[in-house]
Amino acid sequence: MFRYFFLLLLSASLVGKVTGQDRPNILFIAVDDLRPELGCYGNELMVSPNLDRLASRGMVFREHFVTVPTCGASRYSLLTGRLPRVQQELSNNIFEIRLKQQAKPPRHGGAPESFVEQLRRNGYYTVGIGKISHAADGRIYGYTDPVGDALELPASWDEMLFDAGKWGTGWNAFFAYADGSNRNDLKGNVKPYEMGEVDDLGYPDGLTANLAMEKLEELAAKKQPFFLGVGFFKPHLPFNAPKKYWDLYDRDAIPLTPAPELPQNIHPASLHESAEFNRYALGEEKASLDQPVRDDYARKLKHAYFASVSYVDAQIGKVLDRLKELGLEENTIIVVWGDHGWHLGDDRVWGKHTIFDWSLRSPLIVSAPGGKKGVSTDRVVSSIDIYPTLMQLCGVKTPGETDGRSFAQLLRQPRSNQWEGVAYSYFRNGITVRTARYRLTRYFRKAEPVTELYDHRKDPFETRNIAAEHPEIVRKLLPLLEQGNTGLYGVRN
Repeated sequence: MFRYFFLLLLSASLVGKVTGQDRPNILFIAVDDLRPELGCYGNELMVSPNLDRLASRGMVFREHFVTVPTCGASRYSLLTGRLPRVQQELSNNIFEIRLKQQAKPPRHGGAPESFVEQLRRNGYYTVGIGKISHAADGRIYGYTDPVGDALELPASWDEMLFDAGKWGTGWNAFFAYADGSNRNDLKGNVKPYEMGEVDDLGYPDGLTANLAMEKLEELAAKKQPFFLGVGFFKPHLPFNAPKKYWDLYDRDAIPLTPAPELPQNIHPASLHESAEFNRYALGEEKASLDQPVRDDYARKLKHAYFASVSYVDAQIGKVLDRLKELGLEENTIIVVWGDHGWHLGDDRVWGKHTIFDWSLRSPLIVSAPGGKKGVSTDRVVSSIDIYPTLMQLCGVKTPGETDGRSFAQLLRQPRSNQWEGVAYSYFRNGITVRTARYRLTRYFRKAEPVTELYDHRKDPFETRNIAAEHPEIVRKLLPLLEQGNTGLYGVRN
């Protein structure tokens, strides 16, 4: 009912008729806090050879946007293919909340099924490793509690796996330091980065890659299509990586943000004070909207982030290599998805949790059997479009409760004129819509201005709100924004 696209029923011939054992496997890789800062996205400084290699055999979506700029809510929207309807769906705890409502149908407040569950019910063997939903290991328990028994998505998985190594629990591993300590036990008295004198197995993502490679060997022996979801932690805070990945970069060559100041003509309520980042008490400086961190510290932090990206790129490469070695590559849909972006000092913010491009734009790379190779597209797509796309590629019916639209057609016809994508996102009491040229945002708050407009053709870093200067553009775009008004802030279409 809140679908924002012109509904178009695509012919099955676009992706081929897929049935029975001909159905492709799916390798779905989720990466936490990954910005679109990779070689394949034009960052020549970033060392990301494995993701760049994947891009060379698939499609890079240069304008992919998440629905909510926080981990749990973003993943919930991805997995259910739905825009948020209520405030709970902006929370990191939404999987736990919805699990308690499992007995109710979606239209009465219950949990809609995930696309993993839909695949499982249609003959796929489903395995999750690491952070696919919100919890680091897919289980419900507090940061400092023992590992819980309840799964966040109990109907989705044939197997849910994780190797916590010397850290003991998923959440301890999520905030891991190389000596086996973690942010939880140290009560935040840690730095937001670490150059570890360890090999790849010295941090949890190395263990996750090994577990995924072992599981692929088992799945290759099954006479059943599979879905393997692998969730990597880095580059989520703390920005920790083995020293060899730090050594890939010359810190002095790392550029500072092109948007060092607050955007013009906005209220600071549109941003935030970097609370998550500032929880790392041993950092050299605290971030704030009043004063940017010093340039040398900003470069150190970006260096740490870049090293973390290169580390996770190497782990992804191991999994991709094993997939190829096992002869599975040609009949496997490979998706790499970032759960949201991250301000690296942009707008004086260190963190996510805004509805600017810095937080909402993330990588999406898709390699599918029969799809074009080594291409990119600037067509706007949303995370909610991934659910129906996978269903179409696998020959599985998409439930009526989803809000997205399949972009399977673009994988074979990147220049198709039948795609008019927009992306809606929600946070900080605001709704925003992104088109190919503009971002229009409306906040439901007292602090003025409540309307923001950015022209990405002239201002790609959203440094100046031009809503007051161009009311005619605002009027033109407002009906489009209202199509994404799901009643989240008390006002329905």
